[in-house]
Formats: sequence, C-alpha cells, structure tokens
Amino acid sequence: MKIRRAFADLSVGQVHYASCGDPRAETVLLLHQSPRSWAEYRHVLPLIGERFRAMAMDTAGFGDSDAGPAPASIEQWSRVAVELLDALGIARAHVVGHHTGGVIAVELAASFADRVHGLVLSSTPYADAAFRRARAERPPIDEVAPSDDGSHLAALWRKRQPFYPPGRPELLEAFVRDALMVGARLEEGHRAVAAYRMEERIGKIEQPTLILRATEDPFAAPHAAELQTHLAHARIVDIVGGMVPLPDQMPEAFAAAVLDFLETLP
Repeated sequence: MKIRRAFADLSVGQVHYASCGDPRAETVLLLHQSPRSWAEYRHVLPLIGERFRAMAMDTAGFGDSDAGPAPASIEQWSRVAVELLDALGIARAHVVGHHTGGVIAVELAASFADRVHGLVLSSTPYADAAFRRARAERPPIDEVAPSDDGSHLAALWRKRQPFYPPGRPELLEAFVRDALMVGARLEEGHRAVAAYRMEERIGKIEQPTLILRATEDPFAAPHAAELQTHLAHARIVDIVGGMVPLPDQMPEAFAAAVLDFLETLP
C-alpha cells in the first residue's frame, strides 16, 4: 500500500505528514516519540491503512515540520495537531501516541475531547510531580557533547543501544537520522514531557482508551498500571518483547493491537 507524504501550512509554518489508506475512511492519527519522526510508523501505516485512513505527522520541530516561534510544550504540540486535522477537514480521529506522542495524545483527548474518538497510549509515562522530580535528578536522556570527529554520533548510538533489540542496527540508524534532523533541540521533547502536569489533565479523559505496554521498555512499562488507575475505563495489552522502538521494532504486533481495539468501538 502506497504511503503519500505532504505538507500543511499551519501557524508554526509547514508541517509534514504521511498517510496511507482510503481518505474517506475514519482517520487514525499517529504521534511519534522524541526525537523521532513519522518514520517511526513507516511499517505501521500500511497495516492500519488497510482498514482506516492512517496518518503519521511530524510533531512541530521534529522531522520535516517547522518548530514555529512558540515555546515547545505538550500543549503547543497538541494544538498544532488539531490545526492539522482542521487543515485536512478531519472532524474527529482516533489518536495513537508512543512515548512523547502518548503524552501529546493525553493532552489532545483532554483539551479537544470532541476531536478524539478512540485513544491509544503506547509506552506512555505518567508525568506527575514524582515523575518531574525524578527527571530533574537524572542526566539528559540523549544529549551528547558535539565533536569535530563525529564521535558524538557513536556516543548517541551507545546511549540508546541498551534499549534497542540486538541484531537490529537499522532501528538505531533510524533513530540517529531523526536525531540529526533535530540538532541542538535534541532534548526538547524530553524536557516538554518533564514539564507537563499530566495529573491535572488526565481526569478529563473520557474516551475509550487502550494502554499498550512494551514489556521490555524499562522507562515506560512501569507506568502502564499507574496510568490505568487514573483511566478506570482503560485496558492494558502487553506486547511481549517490545522495547523503546516498539512501532519500528514490532509493527505487526503494534498494528494488530491498535486495530483490535479500534474495531470494537462504536
């Protein structure tokens, strides 16, 4: 199935997105982790596109999307996502988010409830006060000191390698490519998540919700049960063996879990 790529002119400038499937079908909007891009869903789009209009956007400031003048924040990124829906004439969509994308999805569902039908939170942290304190005490996640000989690229690779499956160097290559596109703003997504007050927003979510837990993701897997305590209507589905790059690593399992959930919704 062919993936089509395009840009929309929004308040931040040009925002890039990729889509797949019948444009007349209900839309599934996919939001990526930091510092990735729509390419995190390259292999997922055709699978979801068999039954829905699958669309993966580059968050403002990531991939090929302009950052715009406003400070980076989860709230700003959710507003830009709604602008994209408006520009494409999409009244309501299912929203799927992975890691940072899941936090943006929470804000979308809370602030723009009428625009979100079903919600899928994949490897999504519960960003409350305890999370913010823990983040403040830890070193930056991806930041490496620049070097003239390019050794910082190897350092970036090594920082991520423990959280990626062995024998899959193409997944780390994809990560490094996207990280290079972000440049000096490499930690921007992580900082935005660490500043977000999810505990003040999550109670507003009433949409049917699926929580995907990648069992080998040490950052996010522990948050699944905590999220569920604040989303009593949500259910958890485990993807055994899933790691940080879940949509890229296991696209078939990821897409199957999303489709199984969405097809149960009225």
